[in-house]
Amino acid sequence: MEKRPLPVGVDNFEDMIQKGYYYVDKSLLIKELLDRKGAVNLFTRPRRFGKTLNMSMLQCFFEDTNASDTNRMRRALFSGLKVTEFETICHEHMGKYPVISLSLKSARQSTFAYAFGCMKQVIGAEFARHESILEKIGNEETRNRYCRLRDGLGVMEDYLTALAFLSQCLTKVYGKKTILLIDEYDVPLEASYYNGFYEEMAGFLRSLFESALKTNPYLEFAVITGCLRISKESIFTGLNNLEVISIISESYGEHFGFQQWEVDEMLQYYERTEKRGRIKEWYDGYRFCGENIYNPWSLINYVRALTANADAFPRPYWSNTSSNSIVRDLIQRADLSVKAEIEALMARETIEKPIYEDITYDSIYDSDDHLWNFLLFTGYLKLVSQRMSGRMLLASLAIPNEEVAYIYDTTIRTWFDEEIRIRDLTELYRAMLDGDAESFETQLSALLRQSISYMDSREAFYHGFLLGVLGNLKEYLVRSNRESGSGRPDITICSPDVSKTPVILELKVSDTYKEMDQMCDLALQQIEERAYYDGLAEEGYCGVRMYGIAFFRKQCRIKAGYREW
Repeated sequence: MEKRPLPVGVDNFEDMIQKGYYYVDKSLLIKELLDRKGAVNLFTRPRRFGKTLNMSMLQCFFEDTNASDTNRMRRALFSGLKVTEFETICHEHMGKYPVISLSLKSARQSTFAYAFGCMKQVIGAEFARHESILEKIGNEETRNRYCRLRDGLGVMEDYLTALAFLSQCLTKVYGKKTILLIDEYDVPLEASYYNGFYEEMAGFLRSLFESALKTNPYLEFAVITGCLRISKESIFTGLNNLEVISIISESYGEHFGFQQWEVDEMLQYYERTEKRGRIKEWYDGYRFCGENIYNPWSLINYVRALTANADAFPRPYWSNTSSNSIVRDLIQRADLSVKAEIEALMARETIEKPIYEDITYDSIYDSDDHLWNFLLFTGYLKLVSQRMSGRMLLASLAIPNEEVAYIYDTTIRTWFDEEIRIRDLTELYRAMLDGDAESFETQLSALLRQSISYMDSREAFYHGFLLGVLGNLKEYLVRSNRESGSGRPDITICSPDVSKTPVILELKVSDTYKEMDQMCDLALQQIEERAYYDGLAEEGYCGVRMYGIAFFRKQCRIKAGYREW
C-alpha cells in the first residue's frame, strides 16, 4: 500500500488534511484552550515546532466563513481527529466565530518603512478576506475606513487600531465575538532591533496589540505565537489578561513537537522502527511543560529521507531554518567565563543558570545570563531540571541532542574561529617567521584562551585551530600533514620566494602542565629523526625553522630549532 507523503514545510492545516499528508493529531489543543478559558494566550516555542500549523488548525476549527459549503468542508477536515470525540465542544464552537488571522513574518525588513509597508499589506489582506461584511455595515464612515484599510490607503492612526476596528465590525455583523490569531509576533521586533528602529516598531506594535487585546469588548479570545517571550513592559503594557505559555510552563506541553508515542507510530507506519534509537539520539531531548519532546521539523525531514533510502544518515535539518543573529551576537560578546561554560556544554555537561522570562531586545546585553535564556527559549539548550533558590528560579541546562550538538560543534565554534581570523595577527606571524619563540608563544596563547573547544585532549582540535590562525598568512603556502622525509609533519609553511626560510610545526598534547617542556623537546626530536625537512634544500631553500609546540588545555609552550644546509 502506498504511504501518505510526509509534510515537509506544510503549515496550512487545510492542505495538510485535504492532500492526504501524514498528520500528527494536535487537535486537543482546541479543547485545552477552551477548557482553560485564557483571554490572551501567548505561546513561545523554538522555530519549526508546529506553531503556524496549529494556528491554521485553530482558524479552520473556529471560523464561521459565512459560506455554508466552506463551513461544511472545514468540519470534514476534523473527521476522525481527537477533538471530535468531545461532541459538546464541536457543537458549541466549531465554525461559530469570526476569526482574524495574520502572520507578521513578512515584517522582517531593514527599515521601519519597509516593515510597516509589509504589515499594511498583511492587515489589508485580512480586511479583504472579510470584505463580504461590507454590505452589512450601515455606517458610511465605517465603510470608508474599512475600505482604506483594505486597500492599504490608511494613515498611521488607522493602523494603530486596525485589529480592534476589524473585530468590532465582525462582531456586529456576525453577532459573535471575534477570535484573534497572531503568528510570529516577535519577528518585526527582532528585525527592528538589529536594524536600528526598535523603538518605532515597539511603539507601533504596542498600540496595535493594546487596542485589540486590552479591554476589547469584541474579543472572544486571542492566541499569539513567537519564539521568545518579550516583556510586558515592551509591547504588552498593562495587559493583565495575558497568559504566557513558554517551554517552562506547566500546561500545553504535548501540542507542540512530537512525543515518543507519536514518533513510534510514525516509524511503525513507515516501517522504519529499527531507526528509533538513532532518531532519539539526534532529534529527541527537548522538555516542554514537563513533556519530553522531539523536534518535529527535523524528524519529518529525516523520516522522509529514510523512506527513500533506509540507510540515510541523520542530518542537522534545523540548523539553518532562520536567523541566528541574536545568538551569534551574544556569543561573540562572551567573556572567558561564558566561553568556558559553552565548552562544558559541548562536553555534554550541564550548567545551572537563573531563568528570566521577561526580556526586552534592548536589554539583551545587560547580563550574560540573558545569553543562556535566549539559548534555552530558542531551542539551543534543554531544561534538565529546575529549583528555587530564595526567590530565584534556577535551571539546569544542557544540549538537547546530537543535532544541536552538531550546531555547537560546527556553527558556534566557527563563529569563535571567525572572530580570531579577523584579528590582526601580524605580530604572531612575524614572531613565527623570525624565530622569536617567546613572542610566538605569547601571541598564540592569547588566541587559544579566546577559542572554543570541548576536545582539549585531542590533537585534532589544536591542529585545526592552528590552521585557522594561519589562514590569513599571505604569500605563504600552508600545508597540513603532507608527506615529507619518513613521515608527515603536522604543518609546513613555505614561501614561493626561496630566500624566505620555511617553517615546520610539530604539535603535541601534554597530559599535564609539567610535561609541556618535555613534549616540545619530543616534537623537535621527531622533526629531526624523521627528516621532515627533506626536499626543502632541493627546492632551493637554505634552511628551515622548526617549532615543537605542546598544548595543555588552554595553554601552549613553544620551543624553536633551526637547521641550515
